[in-house]
Amino acid sequence: MTEQEFVQVAQTGDLSPGEMTMVKLNRDQVLLANVAGTFYAINNMCTHMMGRLAKGFLDDSEVICPFHSARFSVVTGEALTTPAKDNVQTYEVKISGEEILIRQSVA
Repeated sequence: MTEQEFVQVAQTGDLSPGEMTMVKLNRDQVLLANVAGTFYAINNMCTHMMGRLAKGFLDDSEVICPFHSARFSVVTGEALTTPAKDNVQTYEVKISGEEILIRQSVA
């Protein structure tokens, strides 16, 4: 794994524990969440009706979709409640100094 596979998307000071935001990774919208000081990244689009998860709510390590309240784990990407049935993609996160880096998807 080379350093070029990772892209800086934010600074560690940008998100306090319990906060989340949407960042761009190439053409993807990615939800970046700070859960108790650990950063996680998942695809920002709900698999049920494509709601933007970053517009929802973070409840510990679960994000709640603003459309129909489907819950996803920000750690594993797993769809935890209906109406979502499909998991969302996860992204590898790496911290380098104050930089938050996300591994690019392999094409």
